[in-house]
Amino acid sequence: MSQASHQWPLWEVFVRSKNGLAHKHSGSLHAPDAEMALKNARDVYTRRSEGVSIWVVPSSSITASSPDEKDPLFAPSDDKVYRHPTFYDIPDEVGHM
Repeated sequence: MSQASHQWPLWEVFVRSKNGLAHKHSGSLHAPDAEMALKNARDVYTRRSEGVSIWVVPSSSITASSPDEKDPLFAPSDDKVYRHPTFYDIPDEVGHM
């Protein structure tokens, strides 16, 4: 067997901080399974107790756009003003948007 077949899969780590509203990508790590990835992510990325939630996702499960495709991928939405929040009057009672 080759060296690559003995490697643990790569996991992407997302942490939500105590003051945050969303999970943010914090880094990545290798682990044999989701449970160990979660434990390792806790130990590595929340050492100062700043996190309240952690997501771990196998890197192989993430599909992302390429920076080279940014113009054709995002340009069509620029001409649709109704997609922009500035088009709407947002009541003060509405929290974060």
